[in-house]
This record gives sequence, structure tokens and C-alpha cells, in this order.
Amino acid sequence: MKQISFMLQRGLCQTPAYAACINRFFAHEGLDAQFSITPTSWMVPQQLTSGSCDFSVLPWTRVAVCEACEAPLRVVCGSGFEEAVLVVRTELQNDRVRSIALPRIGGIKDLTAMALIDNMGWKRLEQLHFPTGDGAIIAFFGGVADAASMDEPYATMFEQMGLGRIVKRTGDFWKGAPGCSLACRADLIEKDPDLVQKVVRAYIKAASWVQKNPEEAAVMAAPIIGVKASYTAAAIRANPPRIDGIRNKETMNTILEYMKSLGYIDYLPEGFVDLSFMDSIASDGNP
Repeated sequence: MKQISFMLQRGLCQTPAYAACINRFFAHEGLDAQFSITPTSWMVPQQLTSGSCDFSVLPWTRVAVCEACEAPLRVVCGSGFEEAVLVVRTELQNDRVRSIALPRIGGIKDLTAMALIDNMGWKRLEQLHFPTGDGAIIAFFGGVADAASMDEPYATMFEQMGLGRIVKRTGDFWKGAPGCSLACRADLIEKDPDLVQKVVRAYIKAASWVQKNPEEAAVMAAPIIGVKASYTAAAIRANPPRIDGIRNKETMNTILEYMKSLGYIDYLPEGFVDLSFMDSIASDGNP
């Protein structure tokens, strides 16, 4: 068994990775996969580039920003899909919103919020940035912010608890936008493409399992995410993982253009998505 390590986060987009590790999809490929949980995605690129972990599921936008790094990263499979959600307090109409809680700039949750602010004319909205997505969620739950940008299953949880209502999702602005995606170092692909192929094959099978078994996947994820299984199962049914999201190049380019307009990047990165492993599996007729 070849040992590999994953740096994961807490969220719906991560459920295929949980399933692949816990339900032994990786083991069936001859891989001994271990994972740890990090509180925020912006720390992950450094973990990957330094070799502290081999694979991660993180926002593809953060992979793109690393294109100019000394140790660039590559997205090799999709996972999250149209995943960022804007939630407003149940008792507030949209025109009464005065503040919004946001995670650190650069992720898809932040970008969705910026697009919503532009679209809805919330030019004078107070933007409360927090170091992590958890911080933004706590600010909303704690009453500091009228609205918040978050991912699932937290948005569904707030809605089912009667504390918030879902206003917009990423797909309302950028149809087909991928979210957190499976990534690794570019040099790992060069050194051991067979390993990456095995990981992608197991990941695709795990994503299919999550789609077909939302209740079981939610029970498995509950102690990791910290959200009741019924909320997570409802979120999976509403917003399941989709591996082909990273094929939507036009939408991804639109988002990169928006990042450039915000000053998040100076140029439009290219070559950070490697579809060859997914294409190889598709050509074999596998899921």
C-alpha cells in the first residue's frame, strides 16, 4: 500500500474525499490515504507546495493564483459545484441589509459575495472580512452581520433552522462554476502520473457514491463537518458534487477576469487545470 496524505476542510465539497478515505475507495487502488482537517483554504497551497501533503480539495481559484509560484499546483478533478451561497437573515428584506460577513479574499465565497454586492447595488454595504469561512459563519449566527457568504451545508442548515434565507448561489452569476477541486503539485504529476491516475479514479467513484447515497454520506460527514446529518443530506440533494465542473473553461475564465478587475490577480493564469486523468477514465467507460 502506497501512503498518500490529504489536507481537507469542512464542507459539502469535501464529501467525496471523506468517502474515498473512509469507505476505502483509495484502498481499492492500493493506496493508504490519511487525511487531516485544516480550518481554512488559504493555508492549503503552502501545505501542498511545501510537500506537507500530497493532495487537497481547495478552491480552484487558489490553485490558479499559484501558477506563478516556484512549485505550481494543478487541478486534476472537480468536486464542488456552484457551491458558494449568500444568506440573509430571515427577518430582513434585501434592501435592509447593512453588513455582510466574508471570508478572506480570493476564494469563491468571497468572489460570489463581491458579484452579488455589485449586482444588487449594495455599494455602501459594510464588509466584514474574517480570516476563515468559519469566522464569517459565526459572525452571521452571532448577529454581527445581516448577511454572509458561505458554502454548504451551512446555508441549508441556517435556512432549515429558520435563521436565514438563501438569496443567491454562485450559479446565479456564473453558471456551471466549479468550486473546491482536487489538486496536487505539478511535479507530482511529472514524477508519478500513475499515482495521480489512481487517486482521480478513486475520487470519481467516491463522488458518484456521494451523489447516490446522500443520507449515508451525510452521516459519515457529520462528525467531521459538525453539522447534523439531515441538514447535510438535504444540502447534498440540492447541491451535489460534480466532477465535470472544471471542464467549464469559459465560466472559469469569466471568474478570473472578475478577479483581475478586483485587483486580486495581475494577469490571467493558464495551464493550471489538467484534464488528462479524467479524460483517461472517461475513455475507459468508467464513471
